Amino acid sequence: MGLTVLGLGSADNAVASFDASSWLWSSARSELARVNGVTARVDTRVELPAGRRHPTQVTQTDRVLVLRDLHTGQISALDLATLQITATTPTTPGLGVSVALHEDAAFVVDAVQGVVRQLDPRSLAPVGEPVRYPPGITGGAFDGKGRLWIAVPAEGTVSAITPAVLPSGSAGGTQAGPQRVETYDVAGASHELVVSTLDDGVAVLDRTAGALVTVVRGETRRTALAETLTGPGTMPVRTSGQVVPVTVAGQRQVHAITDAGEVRSFTVPGEGDRLSPAVAWSGRIYCADEASGTVYAFDAAGQLVDTIRGRWRGPLDLEVRENHLFINAPEASTARVVDDSHLVREVDKYANDVLGGDPPAEPPPPPPPPKKPQVSKPGAPRNVTAEAGNAQARVSWRPAAANGAEIIRYVVEGAGQRREVGANQRSVQLKELTNGETYRFSVHAVNAQGAGPTRTSNPVTPTAAVPDAPASASAQARADGTVVVSWPAANGQGNRIARYAVTATSAGTNAPAGEATGTELVIRAGELEYGTQYAFTVVAVNDKGAASEASPVSDTVVPFTVPGEPVELRAGTVADRSGTVSVQWAPAAANGRPVSGYVVEVGDRRTEVTDTQTTVSDLGDGQNVTVRVRAVNEAGEGPQATTTARTVAPPRVTVTGSSATATSATVTFTVDAGGGQATCTLARSGQTARSGPCSRITMNGLSPGTEYTFSVTATNAAGEGTARRTQETDALFGIATCNNGSSGEEATYCDRDREGRNGNEIFSVPRQDNDRQVGWARPGNRLKAYCRVRGEEVYAYIYNNDKRSTWWVQVEYSGRNYIPWAWLNLEGGDDIAVLPTC
Repeated sequence: MGLTVLGLGSADNAVASFDASSWLWSSARSELARVNGVTARVDTRVELPAGRRHPTQVTQTDRVLVLRDLHTGQISALDLATLQITATTPTTPGLGVSVALHEDAAFVVDAVQGVVRQLDPRSLAPVGEPVRYPPGITGGAFDGKGRLWIAVPAEGTVSAITPAVLPSGSAGGTQAGPQRVETYDVAGASHELVVSTLDDGVAVLDRTAGALVTVVRGETRRTALAETLTGPGTMPVRTSGQVVPVTVAGQRQVHAITDAGEVRSFTVPGEGDRLSPAVAWSGRIYCADEASGTVYAFDAAGQLVDTIRGRWRGPLDLEVRENHLFINAPEASTARVVDDSHLVREVDKYANDVLGGDPPAEPPPPPPPPKKPQVSKPGAPRNVTAEAGNAQARVSWRPAAANGAEIIRYVVEGAGQRREVGANQRSVQLKELTNGETYRFSVHAVNAQGAGPTRTSNPVTPTAAVPDAPASASAQARADGTVVVSWPAANGQGNRIARYAVTATSAGTNAPAGEATGTELVIRAGELEYGTQYAFTVVAVNDKGAASEASPVSDTVVPFTVPGEPVELRAGTVADRSGTVSVQWAPAAANGRPVSGYVVEVGDRRTEVTDTQTTVSDLGDGQNVTVRVRAVNEAGEGPQATTTARTVAPPRVTVTGSSATATSATVTFTVDAGGGQATCTLARSGQTARSGPCSRITMNGLSPGTEYTFSVTATNAAGEGTARRTQETDALFGIATCNNGSSGEEATYCDRDREGRNGNEIFSVPRQDNDRQVGWARPGNRLKAYCRVRGEEVYAYIYNNDKRSTWWVQVEYSGRNYIPWAWLNLEGGDDIAVLPTC
């Protein structure tokens, strides 16, 4: 994985590495952010371009950081003093391999094969010979004293490994190797074990027997929890302090076990079973609910004392480091830091002052919690079979129906023996049997509701006449989701080999994979979990029913198939671009191989992208299109997600009304913007268009009593739409005003007793020509005005206001005739300019 450094330079980094800091992973941006626990701020960001959307394990010390990409299996070492990758090494992709780091020691734990190998963290070169265990181990974390603890379910033991000391200046290659220094019996063979390392020692949860076993300074202590645990419990990889929390997610319960063996139990608020393992920190216990994006804090008595909420979705990682609790949501932009006084502060992993740019869009709200299923006792195990060996027998079975409550254990009975084994240990070897005697074995499952019905195996008779084991086994994962296991024919030692039984082993699990009469078994797609590592052993069974020992374990394979269907597919109109739609979706399930890209088909256009969003253009305007998206990985294209979208269409305008005054007109209308962003104008012939809102626009400066045709135009990225409307402006009226005569003259025109001469003179021409006089307008008469024309200048002395003008107004009086503007007060402000010229 190539790295691009963003933020501080390496010189700054070398000093800052010793602060109370932790590197937090962001899968959405494929980068690491170093968070200073004291300031709760990001000071450095490192991008891993090849790891986008990949689940990644991050292990760190003050000087080195080791990452494992679960999709590709690649392990990379990052020198924190230089912010450079110093080495990479491949591993099998998927779940089953983990990395542990402490000071100068790094370990790669292959849980499927049972191989624990030390590496030099600077060069990732092997150090000495690996420590080997039976396949299917669990654990692989350091305690506070620098010991690596491994649990072996097949044996019911836990052991400690101390790393070899690297010679000064060495890049690996020392002759000394890691040593297994302590081993303790903690459970029955084939019990299901969960490991959490302590400040000095280890805690092992025996899920099968319902007990917590701690090993501290060589002393083993067992705390019975069978009456307390109501389902399979989980623990954090590392536990700090004197209290070990055990979380039962299905029942939303946490059981806190003290070093004195006292058990305090409490319930986590909310619904659902998506609780991550509770973490003890500074006298409190923190438990994350991944469904709601909430972390609950409880005091030592189990009382809820704080609720930490974030806009999170997906996994929540809680890690105690450098005297702080770091809460990280790999799929979100924020994290939280909690100090030893329980002060909670938010961290912006995409801080602008480090990277620049905008934070990502807020994620959608979490889905509602699932409805609680009906809960009952488990069903009977399926396909219980037995094969006899030399004074022993192997019993295998398919899972029982859990019926709403996780299976805690299976119980195998027969031959005077009773064996309790883990829920993930479905192939058991029973020894100390008598050759020649026939046995049957029964198996039943147990969950929180009790024991389910039993199912009995076929009869078997142990014998010394057993065939040889197959000399080897190999496995191959195919792109169609199947896994092919093959082996050479076994020597029947005088008897015919009737069939072969294949057992699959993954981290901490052991279960039958199927049977074959030939030397090959094809395990159907979906039988094994995609993205999880598996190895296989084969037992030969002869025609007498006698079974061999198991073959050597095969190579490790990771089942895979085409990706799942992309989820949350959404497509929409791009408002400011013609013929374009935007498409976005959430990542598809990788199904065992990294998703390399997505195929997007919109109409007849096909594009390939690596991101989870794109835009597709050149589709035509106003087109309804079907959008199809498929994810691609090594196996090919997965099933498609489908939705529909529409490109921007030219707008459509509908005029809904109009109104006018004498000098303005308003047109009201509606606009179907066609999914785009429309702008609107109102225009009339020969005049500049006026812009306005796409609902109503007013045009001023019009002539009274005039009919106009208006055009409303809406424009968007796809074009324009137009509608027309005819509207006449209102007529303009004036009030005839009495003329008192010229200055100094006797007022004669306003006298009401002068018949025929009371008022304002109206002329057929714009001048005071007695021969062209057409009548008198009484004072206060309201006259309709048409237009204006220049004529004889007229004075008026009206109510002590001097008004003089050469403008004459054509009015409605015995037809169209003229009155001086000096004698007529126009309504609406007496503005002569609003009238057109005659």
